[in-house]
Amino acid sequence: MKHSKIEWTEATWNPSIGCDKVSAGCKLCYAEVMAHRLQAMGTPGYENGFEFKILPSRLDVPSKIKKPTMFFVNSMSDLFHEQMPFEYLDKIFNKIRNTPHHTYQILTKREENLAKYFQGKDVPDNVWLGVTVEIAKVKHRIDVLRNIGANIRFISIEPLLEHVGELDLTDIHWVIVGGESGHKARPMQPSWAVDIQRQCEEQNVSFFFKQWGAWGADGIKRNKKANGRFLLGKEWNNQPEYETIQ
Repeated sequence: MKHSKIEWTEATWNPSIGCDKVSAGCKLCYAEVMAHRLQAMGTPGYENGFEFKILPSRLDVPSKIKKPTMFFVNSMSDLFHEQMPFEYLDKIFNKIRNTPHHTYQILTKREENLAKYFQGKDVPDNVWLGVTVEIAKVKHRIDVLRNIGANIRFISIEPLLEHVGELDLTDIHWVIVGGESGHKARPMQPSWAVDIQRQCEEQNVSFFFKQWGAWGADGIKRNKKANGRFLLGKEWNNQPEYETIQ
């Protein structure tokens, strides 16, 4: 387990690592940069950089943590990567079921594999299931997600790369929005984020504004910490009421 700097979770758990680019949001993948840095440092598991790899030795990590923890699963990969064996996914979800004191947030850009895996299977009660929707072209991922029976369904619109237009948030409980980080980051227009916040409010969906990223609301590029997390004059840290949805 690694305690996380990601604002919407508490810790990360990576039973697999590595990935491949599948859509626009992958272009400047932070995990890829980190994987190559860890490779250069000689960190075990990263001998092949960002190549996909399962790590069975990490399966028991959550069982050793007694304090109830919010885990973001696979911050360094996509749990539904094309090379992920379903037999190994079974082991991951068995571990999740057997640690009900924890909550697990799972986010994917591979909605087809997500739907295929859960066909005929139940999502564990302690899983928050999400898809990334960084551009309008991939909004169909939301339709796939809403048809999977998770207690909490969420959308990560980070990095927000364009105006995504109207969103049907039926049966969606949470939306995360954020701009891109890094020296090559693509700017996010304030109006794009404000429009998503409006739609969440109108459709009674919890809204979380994670960050501006490298580009501030004023269109100036600077350290992301200096840009802050204020949108419409406030911070948005809303999360779904988990107890009321179970």
